[in-house]
Amino acid sequence: MDQEEIYSKVLRAGRRTYFFDVRSTKAGDYYLTVTESKKFTHDDGSFHYKKHKIYLYKEDFSAFRENLDEMMDYIIDEKGSEVISERHQKDFKKEDEEIENIPTTSSTDSFTDVNFDDI
Repeated sequence: MDQEEIYSKVLRAGRRTYFFDVRSTKAGDYYLTVTESKKFTHDDGSFHYKKHKIYLYKEDFSAFRENLDEMMDYIIDEKGSEVISERHQKDFKKEDEEIENIPTTSSTDSFTDVNFDDI
C-alpha cells in the first residue's frame, strides 16, 4: 500500500501521463513509484484510464539506472533521437483527414485580386 507522498513530478506525453512520486515507507525510508496513466476514449465519447505502476527501492536504483541508461543509449545509437512514426508527431493527420481538409474551389470567385503595388 502506498505510504506518505513526499515529492512528485508529472510528465504529460500525448495520451500518456507519467507520475514520479517519492514516498515514505513505514520505517521512514524513501522509495520511488513511477505510474503510467493512459487515456482510452470509447465510441460514445466516454473514457477511462489504464494505469501501470512500478515501485523502485533504493537498493535497486544503481542497477535500474544502469539498465535504463544502457537501453536508452542503445535506442538512440541505433535509431537516432528523431521520432520515426508519423502518428507520434503533434501535427499528424490520417491520410483521409488530409483529403477531407483540402479546400475545394469551383470558380475563381473565391480568389482576391492583389495588386502588389498597393503593398
